[in-house]
Amino acid sequence: MNGAMNTQMGEILIDTAVIAKYAGSAAIECFGVIGMASVSMKDGLAKLLRLENLDHGVNVTVDDNKITIDLHIIVSYGVSISAVADNLIGNVKYKVEESSGLEVVKVNVYVEGVRVID
Repeated sequence: MNGAMNTQMGEILIDTAVIAKYAGSAAIECFGVIGMASVSMKDGLAKLLRLENLDHGVNVTVDDNKITIDLHIIVSYGVSISAVADNLIGNVKYKVEESSGLEVVKVNVYVEGVRVID
């Protein structure tokens, strides 16, 4: 389901893929996040996604114009995962709400891997 807003000029529909792109872009700006992850159901392995595929590590659900976001990330070795997750949730929530005008009610963070930065 897409997000929808009614204005004086008409109705605005926001596709979940657009929300996912915003969420993925906001996520990789956060300290400690190396990138978004795609998990292979067949192998159970997490793969680091390229910048053009950020939305593939994000699942967005819109229910009654309230957004729930699932982020699958890979973090940097040596960082506090809870601190990274707290920062990530706040940043993604703020940026998606500002860009869409819709409320983000939940951001779930799934840490799929840890990588050493070269």
